[in-house]
Amino acid sequence: MQELISKAATLLEALPYIQRFAGATFVVKYGGSFMDSPDEAVRTGVARDVVFLEAVEINPVVVHGGGKRISRALEAAGVKTRFVNGLRYTDADSVAVVDQVLSQEINAEIVKMINSLGGVAKGFAGTDIFTCKRHAPEGQDYGFVGEVTTVNTAPLEECITQGITPVISPTARDANGQIYNCNADVAAAQAAIALAAKRLVFMSDVPGLLRDPSDATSLISHLDVAEVDKLKQAGIIASGMIPKVDSATAAIDAGVDKVSFVDGRINHAVLLEIFTDEGVGTEIVK
Repeated sequence: MQELISKAATLLEALPYIQRFAGATFVVKYGGSFMDSPDEAVRTGVARDVVFLEAVEINPVVVHGGGKRISRALEAAGVKTRFVNGLRYTDADSVAVVDQVLSQEINAEIVKMINSLGGVAKGFAGTDIFTCKRHAPEGQDYGFVGEVTTVNTAPLEECITQGITPVISPTARDANGQIYNCNADVAAAQAAIALAAKRLVFMSDVPGLLRDPSDATSLISHLDVAEVDKLKQAGIIASGMIPKVDSATAAIDAGVDKVSFVDGRINHAVLLEIFTDEGVGTEIVK
């Protein structure tokens, strides 16, 4: 009986959040590496959370990554992987492989999984949604890495109106039609901004933003965007975390209420972050 009462208490804790967010759009950046996990709960957990969001009339939009799968595919093709400031250098030989893995393989797997669990999802190649320019800050060469400049929201809004979850790969085309590899965190943030999303949730395989990357107990649970520059200067925000936090800051400045970094290895991390008082991971607000 006590277990049943505890379950009821959990539902009651979630109720005000369900009421508050009904009809809102939430963008979830889903790390593609979770699709490779040997643990079925990890592979299906995010998809189940997406189905739950649909059921309580929240409109989820998924932007996924796939870095580990891309690395394996490039290795099989004899292409060496290297990173520049946390971003994958993408040359002419590898951009086609990147697009195939992201837009054809991983995207289809996530859509199939959501649909198999009772949700309704539709896949989109990022090249049909995102327009970009070459990412070359201070003239630095990243190859065919794109910086998302515009988002074609029409097909996404049509899905939302019909109760369908769009699942988007992080690829894009420039003005000349060239395909680019885009950082999934940046793409997710731009989608959240364009869709006027209420929340943006970044899922990865770390607990959140850590003061000490080697110490999982050093989690920063709450961060004001005003503190970001100070943490960058201290080296706490560095490497691959930089595009995540910069994207979060851009989303907050554009009107997204809250951005969360959560550990996708935690079962139902999305639901815990959204529908509980304490949440999990790191929340960034203004």
